[in-house]
Amino acid sequence: MKKLLLFAFLTLSVFGVASAQQLKSPDGKFLMNFSIQADGSPQYQLTYKGKFIIKPSKLGLELKDDPKSLLNDFAVADTKSSSFDENWKPVWGEVSTIRNHYNELAVTLDQKGTSRRMVIRFRLYNEGLGFRYEFPTQKNLVYFTIKEEHSQFAMAGDHTAFWIVGDYDTQEYDYTTSKLSEIRGLSAKARTANVSQKGFSPTGVQTSLMMKTADGLYINLHEAALINYPCMHLNLDDKNMVFESWLTPDAQGNKGYVQAPDHTPWRTIMASDDARDILASKMIYNLNDPCKIEDTSWIKPVKYVGVWWEMITGKSSWSYTDDFPSIKIGQTDYSKAKPNGTHGATTANVKKYIDFAAENGFDAVLVEGWNIGWEDWFGHSKDFVFDFVTPYPDFNMKEIQAYAKSKGVKMIMHHETSGSVRNYERHLDTAYKYMKLNGYDAVKSGYVGDILPRGENHYSQWIVNHYQYAVEKAADYKIMVNAHEAVRPTGIARTYPNLIGNESARGTEYQAFGGSKPNHVTILPFTRLQGGPMDYTPGIFEMDLSKISPSNHSHVNSTIANQLALYVTMYSPLQMAADLPENYKRFMDAFQFIKDVAVDWSDSKYVEAEPGQYITVARKAKKTGQWFLGSVNGEIARTSKIDLSFLERGKKYIATIYADGKDADYKANPQSYTIRNIEVSSKSKLSQLVAPGGGYAISFKEKK
Repeated sequence: MKKLLLFAFLTLSVFGVASAQQLKSPDGKFLMNFSIQADGSPQYQLTYKGKFIIKPSKLGLELKDDPKSLLNDFAVADTKSSSFDENWKPVWGEVSTIRNHYNELAVTLDQKGTSRRMVIRFRLYNEGLGFRYEFPTQKNLVYFTIKEEHSQFAMAGDHTAFWIVGDYDTQEYDYTTSKLSEIRGLSAKARTANVSQKGFSPTGVQTSLMMKTADGLYINLHEAALINYPCMHLNLDDKNMVFESWLTPDAQGNKGYVQAPDHTPWRTIMASDDARDILASKMIYNLNDPCKIEDTSWIKPVKYVGVWWEMITGKSSWSYTDDFPSIKIGQTDYSKAKPNGTHGATTANVKKYIDFAAENGFDAVLVEGWNIGWEDWFGHSKDFVFDFVTPYPDFNMKEIQAYAKSKGVKMIMHHETSGSVRNYERHLDTAYKYMKLNGYDAVKSGYVGDILPRGENHYSQWIVNHYQYAVEKAADYKIMVNAHEAVRPTGIARTYPNLIGNESARGTEYQAFGGSKPNHVTILPFTRLQGGPMDYTPGIFEMDLSKISPSNHSHVNSTIANQLALYVTMYSPLQMAADLPENYKRFMDAFQFIKDVAVDWSDSKYVEAEPGQYITVARKAKKTGQWFLGSVNGEIARTSKIDLSFLERGKKYIATIYADGKDADYKANPQSYTIRNIEVSSKSKLSQLVAPGGGYAISFKEKK
């Protein structure tokens, strides 16, 4: 039942409006203090169980060509407090019901000498704090340009951080684990090459930022509901250990354009003395608006395979021919081109994937490289790069559509934009209509390379608005979106659940580009996944990629058991079995777990968690009620000891355990695994050896 309790008050003192207010979380463990300093600048601080999470930190915004800005000379005009408690049901998710419970304080500030008014709204949950700036309708603050937002997050010590470098164009970095004071010295090494990247500071990092204090507190900084505003980074003053917001600029160097009435996204701070609480939190989602799609029946979680990994590894190509150095859409005549013999998206090859999907119970097949233009798609600052409706000569759209339908398999379309945002928007309606005409209900979009218009960044306000426009437009056509290279998610999927996936981090593809750190997947759920699911594309069984493409000497830094566990630990309603069908056919006993595991859940239990070291998660399938468990490990072998109290009491289960072999190692012996069946109940306790870069996965079936 939804409960809404509202009450308002004015806090007065003998000197007029008071300059300090307090807000407690519903469970009383968090305490936020807000105050106005002598110079009229707003300030807040946050404690958890009496310990500082955020020491006194300033708030405010610096405006362009405005000497006064919104930084100081404020006085509290009004405060309103409220409490809110509701339960809501996500269309898809880790749980079937989410509780949204917080206490709120809205502080209205009047600025001396300008008659401007600004509201700072705080919401305090049992997981942490969210705050944002609001600009009510008024005469003296209507249109304004943000030079910088100065929201501070003053740390109480030199914490251990799990971070990636600040960048306006990419999040595709391996995580570095270090003290805050070490970020400056490690930043250059942490900035590995990418096709589009732009740093801004040797102490700049990205959110979601995960930290751990010396006395065992876990702290997470992020943002929620990023709408019509630039993405926020954090810049560290490493002398004073103070993070400050750093917005992504546009091509002119401006940070944001505001038309009142309006508000910023929420700035979020989560904390706990139990790392599992960070993973289980739904605070980011709760700070977003409720679902705006009335009929969501067409939004369905998807398990899929696809023509993708063979191109990523170098076995196949996206392009159809090597004859043309230059392509002009509508002018280049592909009928005169000689096929290069490596094109992956052929009718015959796609049918093989459709057959494999149908034989093994997968919902859909993704095909990349199906449309004309891939011969010169990248690196040329090309505007009209794709039209999104013209297949290559060897890809028969209608034949594939009919074949997939006959097999009960859906198709997922691929729209690579090459960063040409204007071109995509120009073709978006036509592209979506074409999708529906040909039976496609989901699209994987991509934004590889530098953004067009030239000078814009992947995370600036205008481009953030483009991503949102594409998602909302897709909803009009009942299309689900999986956006790659887009801005990192901030809970928008609550409002638009047709956004069923994002990349926005270093995914499995980098295992084919030299490899990722073995502990990468033990950090991502604490960071990137806080704002929404990731299309991580797990399920790789052949780790030596030279066996797929002789010129590729990369190694996938994972064991097979680790890859299986990812289907549970890396939550997503969109899960790919990314490897080639022929590799799965070599290990069909292990592949059985991928076939069985669900993609939509009614309940989730975080059993073990330590960022950078291990994560163990148990989930209950929404439709069948069957439980699955996954555990991923970092670089150090360990013994995982768990109890199975999440299972229903009084029932017995057959647990099929897919685990690392005794000699398994992500580098030396990644394909060593064991499968065993044991009888368990809610009273059972398990002890499982986990290899370096390894893991284990369990399916539980009720014993009849």
